[in-house]
Amino acid sequence: MRNMLASAVFVLVAFASVAHAQGPAAKPAAIEAVGKGVQIYTCKASNGAYAWSLKAPDASLQDAKGRFIAKHFAGPSWQAGDGSIVVGAPVSASPSPDAGAIAWLVLQAKSHSGSGEMADVQYIVRTRTEGGVAPSTGCDANHVGGEVRVPYNAIYLFFRG
Repeated sequence: MRNMLASAVFVLVAFASVAHAQGPAAKPAAIEAVGKGVQIYTCKASNGAYAWSLKAPDASLQDAKGRFIAKHFAGPSWQAGDGSIVVGAPVSASPSPDAGAIAWLVLQAKSHSGSGEMADVQYIVRTRTEGGVAPSTGCDANHVGGEVRVPYNAIYLFFRG
């Protein structure tokens, strides 16, 4: 119940942010998708310390019926089956109510390519995340440059402009 309430609050805040940015005629989410994949982390050294750093997501997004919606990859970018792409830039982040899950995000489109499904997406919301957090161990001098792939799931909402 706590996660459902937190999810509802986050989506309402995200929607309010989008509505405020778009003015009073904000449209409802154009696309809702379930993302399943991995967060890819690289072991890096900085000032004598070692830490896992996010390299890129690698996920597939599907609708409620299991149909492919988009591929999610570095950028962060989302490419629909029709080839259109939206690239986002973070607007805000909120820690997930699940300590073992990556943050919930609101992103604004910073670029588009193609004329299909993603061409007029202006905001992307990532919510209800599960997993995906970088490991707390295993990154040291012997593993610099190494990668780990951490499974995650999330709900993505795409708002049109």
